[in-house]
Amino acid sequence: MTVTVDQDRCCGAGQCVRNAPEVFDQRDEDGIVLLLDPRPPAELRSAVEDAVVACPSGAVRIVED
Repeated sequence: MTVTVDQDRCCGAGQCVRNAPEVFDQRDEDGIVLLLDPRPPAELRSAVEDAVVACPSGAVRIVED
């Protein structure tokens, strides 16, 4: 699994960080998503999937390898 983010689509809601703080963070100045780990371990898959579903702008995606 590879995680991607589209910072141009991000609205700064922070749902990704709430669901998977090991994988996502937000910029201090505007709250836009930062991807900390594009290839997180398998045990974080469920949390990343929750982040994808919770993202109101569709900025977070999973790409299957």
